[in-house]
Amino acid sequence: MDISLHYSERGSGEPLILLHGNGEDGSYFERQLEHFSKSYRVIAVDTRGHGKSPRGEAPFTIGQFAHDLAGFMDSLGLESAIILGFSDGANIAMRFALSYPERVKALILNGGNLDPSGIKPMVQIPIELGYRLTKIFAGKSPEAKGHMELLGLMVNDPNISPEELGRIRAPAMVIAGTRDMVKESHTRLIAGSIPGAKLSIIEGDHFIAGKRPGRFNEAVGEFLREIEEIC
Repeated sequence: MDISLHYSERGSGEPLILLHGNGEDGSYFERQLEHFSKSYRVIAVDTRGHGKSPRGEAPFTIGQFAHDLAGFMDSLGLESAIILGFSDGANIAMRFALSYPERVKALILNGGNLDPSGIKPMVQIPIELGYRLTKIFAGKSPEAKGHMELLGLMVNDPNISPEELGRIRAPAMVIAGTRDMVKESHTRLIAGSIPGAKLSIIEGDHFIAGKRPGRFNEAVGEFLREIEEIC
């Protein structure tokens, strides 16, 4: 059953949907809302079970979140949009582009990964341990269950192959920080697997959109201007 996702919206014109990362909400993109709303209708969505969006009863998976996004776009009457996703949001964006290719005008993937092996061990190992621990107490504690579901997104998801990415035909940009928690080789694999994708690695960690908004917005803006010229 579809749920009503919470969102913030600014500006007008071509829709640009922003998808936040694990455990966050649309407010992560405050500086992107401010910047890109001068030229686009910018919509920052709270994923199912995040921010002010309800959890609902459906599975807590990247695939379900992609399905939720399709329903969300239907509710706003949007046939297609530019999709910018960060971290788990990038993973949702990839799955969405594969499941609903006709609804993606362009794809901007920031700090995404195809599977858990793409995350540096120093980050992934504590996630794996935390997931096992919260799983033990999930049946007794709603709080533990909530943590388990969030960690589970990084342990059991996503499951996307480089070959699948080869089906994407929308203009795409892959962007990450020089000290990202995603392995640089993995980021390059994603960019190299999407036909014609642009790769941008800028100084910073995983959270470049929040910590270095000026540089991030500049890189994304350059890509958007390039695809406008093509289209």
